[in-house]
Amino acid sequence: MKMNGAEALIDTLLAAGVRVCFANPGTSEMQFVAALDGRDRMRAVLCLFEGVATGAADGYGRMAGTPAATLLHLGAGLGNGVANLHNARRARTPIVNVVGDHATYHLQYDAPLTSDIRGIAEPVSDWVRHSQLLEDFATDAAEAVAASTTYPGNVATLIAPADLAWSEGAQPAELPQMAEVERPPIERIAAAHDALQSGEDCAILLGGKALTGEALETAGRIAEATGVTLFCETFPARIERGGSRPVVQRLPYFAEAAMETLGRFGSVIIAGAEKPVAFFAYPGKPGVLIPDHVNSIGLSSPYEDVTYALKALAARLDTPAGTRDAARSEPAQGTSARGPLDPGNLAAVVARLIPENAIISDEAATGSLALFPATMTARAHDWLTLTGGAIGQGLPLAVGAAIACPDRKVICLQADGSAMYTPQALWTMAREELNITTLILNNSSYAILNVELSRIGAGSAGPQARALLDLSNPSIDWVSLAQGMGVPGQRATTVKELEAALKEAIDAPGPRLVEAILPGL
Repeated sequence: MKMNGAEALIDTLLAAGVRVCFANPGTSEMQFVAALDGRDRMRAVLCLFEGVATGAADGYGRMAGTPAATLLHLGAGLGNGVANLHNARRARTPIVNVVGDHATYHLQYDAPLTSDIRGIAEPVSDWVRHSQLLEDFATDAAEAVAASTTYPGNVATLIAPADLAWSEGAQPAELPQMAEVERPPIERIAAAHDALQSGEDCAILLGGKALTGEALETAGRIAEATGVTLFCETFPARIERGGSRPVVQRLPYFAEAAMETLGRFGSVIIAGAEKPVAFFAYPGKPGVLIPDHVNSIGLSSPYEDVTYALKALAARLDTPAGTRDAARSEPAQGTSARGPLDPGNLAAVVARLIPENAIISDEAATGSLALFPATMTARAHDWLTLTGGAIGQGLPLAVGAAIACPDRKVICLQADGSAMYTPQALWTMAREELNITTLILNNSSYAILNVELSRIGAGSAGPQARALLDLSNPSIDWVSLAQGMGVPGQRATTVKELEAALKEAIDAPGPRLVEAILPGL
């Protein structure tokens, strides 16, 4: 059946398994808005800022394992969403961006919203195409989905001219055949086996697909059989943890601590990750975090089948499937915190209250230093982190995760400074009645930057420097802000208040916000 280009594109996405579109459309996307109206299988979610749309698509893709679409308005709209597309690309999340453009014949006039959309898209996309012909429009969409779902996951951006969207005579296209996932060579598996049998202390650094499902379970069996220590990337896209799952330590954020940690081992085996590097350069300090005296073994890259690699390694070690000890099936839940409301006590409260099968969106910044280790033995949950370092991810990521997994509680652990980048996500939480509890860690500052100011060797901080990192003049009232967006909120200034407010929020359906007032740095 013939239809217009927008209808053919949406039907192509639906046929390829795309079921959600996070949208902030404009005039050039009105044909897509109309096409969505008649297609109930595609859930259209309005986001009041493009960074919320792209961040939500990231959260959805991390949890669903399939892409969501975004619908963005020209280069300016795409530009507003770039930061969270940067994070998504670092997370290797499957996303299909549909970015409207002026009609092909209108570009010659250089209208006010004309821009180099491809130039904006390419640094944060793995695949970009600017459609030119109606007969290729739906095929371009199918190839965008195929590109996004190529292992381990990619950001694909399709630039969609308005005249192709409204022109009649298009029809949907089928998804092209997918390539098989590449397997690492047997020589690397043999090298990892030899290191584990050498008698030296070894570590395995897990990343990407190695931190979930069968790959993680296999890594746990290897650790129990050999005594190897398991680490994850400092900022994993998604890690399954808690309950009876394998204990995986997080590689420290600060370079000195990471090098000291890895320097204790004779060999570090890297599975599903890149070789770890410092997040930033510091004067006189190395950038690569594995010291020169440590043997670095690349078992599998993020683009190779890490599940196969770990299973092959386990087979060489004669570690049969199903033999991992599940003694931690009844994890410790922690005790009620006492004393002042500080990051340590806050972490203890969170660890005790995390419900079974929760999803944690972590943009707690300095708060994560206490939160991640404190929750290692909490009830089973998934933990999502700020993969690319572009702040403003936590709230949108929670939106996408909640839509991907509506039967699971999502807890957003959110620093106050970075929350101000995308507070519009609260409105989408309320509109969509999402099952999200947001915990704002309010220390009225960019606390991590107070730490970095001294680490970078920038000298002592005078009043003007301190003012640039201070959020207390005026103080941000998160309870009022949340309520203005339609999300009920409470404020906690003591441990007792936090426990009561957080428990109430987690137990309640729909979105809730708790603001925890913490000491500043």
